[in-house]
Amino acid sequence: MWLLIAGLILWSAAHFLPAKAISLRQKCVNGLGEKAYRGVFSIVVLASLALIVFGWRSITPDHLYLLPSVVKPVALVLMAIAILLFTASNLPTRIKYAIRHPQLMSVILWSIAHLLLNGDTRSLLLFGGLGIWAFLQMLAINQRDGDWAKAETPAVSKEVLLLVISVVVFCVVIFAHPYLSGMPAI
Repeated sequence: MWLLIAGLILWSAAHFLPAKAISLRQKCVNGLGEKAYRGVFSIVVLASLALIVFGWRSITPDHLYLLPSVVKPVALVLMAIAILLFTASNLPTRIKYAIRHPQLMSVILWSIAHLLLNGDTRSLLLFGGLGIWAFLQMLAINQRDGDWAKAETPAVSKEVLLLVISVVVFCVVIFAHPYLSGMPAI
């Protein structure tokens, strides 16, 4: 369990640095250079992911709750929306006009969907922890950046591209989920 907790703490610390410790981040950039800082940041994030994966696999789950099977379609819809939001965060879309942090909101929806389906201790720790991190990260970024300057409304063709990419990503996730997690997505 401690590996998973260490991974979540390392992940959170690495991501809170640019949002909350701006002067410390700048000192690191000044000392290392922008490219080296990004390299170190990437290594820390990869290390945190490795700790999370190994921690997850090392825990024997204790079941805390089991929700009725009617939540499965709800979780699937939440995952489809999460993938749409995650994809939208990297494209100029109307979603960015409506939602300030689509990528972090996608993590929250991903967390909720997985908590609906998995009522064990390690799931509560992983999905709950990342959901809380995403919420706190949104607050930190909002505090750092101040008022929201909304993106311009893009052409409708960008929305069509978003839908096509999101459907492809959703299908890939459904297909790959058993190989990545050992659990079928549907």
